[in-house]
Amino acid sequence: MIFKNSIRLVALLGTGLATTPAFAVNGHYVPGIEGLSAAAAPPAGLYYRAYLMRYDIDSFNDKNGDAAPGSNSGSVNALAHRLIWITDKQFLGADYGMETIIPMLDTELDLETSAGRRSFDDDGIGDIFIGPVILGWHGEQWDATFAAGHWFDTADFDRHNRASVGKGYGTTMLTLGGAWHFDAERRWNFSALSRYEIKTEQDATGITPGDSWLVEWGFGHRLDSGLELGLVGYDAWQLEADDGAAIGAKAERHAIGAEAGYLWPQAGVMLKGAVYHEYDAEAGGLKGLESEGDAIRLQLTKFF
Repeated sequence: MIFKNSIRLVALLGTGLATTPAFAVNGHYVPGIEGLSAAAAPPAGLYYRAYLMRYDIDSFNDKNGDAAPGSNSGSVNALAHRLIWITDKQFLGADYGMETIIPMLDTELDLETSAGRRSFDDDGIGDIFIGPVILGWHGEQWDATFAAGHWFDTADFDRHNRASVGKGYGTTMLTLGGAWHFDAERRWNFSALSRYEIKTEQDATGITPGDSWLVEWGFGHRLDSGLELGLVGYDAWQLEADDGAAIGAKAERHAIGAEAGYLWPQAGVMLKGAVYHEYDAEAGGLKGLESEGDAIRLQLTKFF
């Protein structure tokens, strides 16, 4: 009985409303943090979620998607701590909640530059996210989510360090997504979760990064054992050129991958793992180059 009652909880625990900055298109949100069932808010309760992500950079691409000359590589290791509180209150027929995220980052880059080969590195606590609005609607075979929050410019930013953990600007992020379950038992599902990012001016440079939009999607199936397997991916686009930047190009990236997840209902713990391969990335104006690589993500959720 406990396992059967937990099936709906597993589907709802996928909500991905914000996460740690590391290799976003030109804002704070990192695509690939959420995957299967990402567009459903969880039931009322308090949740702790930890994201552990490793991103290995194979190349840095220009605005045409071509790799920059020379041997360029790097890595990003991120651990983000997230608290989600879904209250017993409702607004517009939706469950109401809020969240906060504190990311920890370690970035290393090895690049060919006009001045020769250079290495960049930085580690520490990244910009902090506060999300005062989570709205979750739930039907018999569907779920929908809206959320709003802001990444605050709290981390140290060094304009001369390409590995800087801080962005040097704030980002307002709006989230909208939905999930459809093809059967009454919710064993087959498709979900899509979109984020729209609006940035403030980067004080150190006077540049305002252009708005960006991304979509994370997943197609999954839950086995009789409770193991969920599926195909996942993300597509991200910079919609506007950076205001004040010399380069008017717009960044974008695309990836596909696979995910597996399992819930231990008696312990109140869910563990997910995913791998992503980026097959296309193009640079925007603020950075001049856009990384392309592979990512491994582990996600631990503890609910109370």
